[in-house]
Amino acid sequence: PGELQEALEENPDFKSAFEALTPGRQRGYLLHFSQAKQSKTRMARIEKCMPKIFEGKGFNDR
Repeated sequence: PGELQEALEENPDFKSAFEALTPGRQRGYLLHFSQAKQSKTRMARIEKCMPKIFEGKGFNDR
């Protein structure tokens, strides 16, 4: 989604953390973010998931 691309460009630390995830974990987040119909919802989901991404956890990890 474009909102994720913007977040990755604005925050280099977030970009490196997201790229460090395994391809399967990246795909899980991409599916979660892209399922939202509104841009506002996609941005909220990205911001909500940022701490887990920085920890290196996948979307379904606890």
